[in-house]
Amino acid sequence: MDVSGIDLPADLLYDDQPDETLYFEEINPCGIFCKKNHPFSTVERFGHWYYGRGQDREAGLHSSDMKWKLLTRDKSLALTTAKAHIE
Repeated sequence: MDVSGIDLPADLLYDDQPDETLYFEEINPCGIFCKKNHPFSTVERFGHWYYGRGQDREAGLHSSDMKWKLLTRDKSLALTTAKAHIE
């Protein structure tokens, strides 16, 4: 069963503040003042759950396509998936 499209349950959000951000990477050659979309990957921990999300590097700069998300209890799966989407 594919569960990659499941959203993080509202009761795990804790006012949208994760317990810990384990991984974050963004591809932004434009500079810090560019407010457009850039490819990124992040993994955040909410209790025993790991929430990975981002936008594939293949989508290109300033695109809103190819977004992904993953909700799992497997830390290594979340980190591996996030790194694979940004490479």
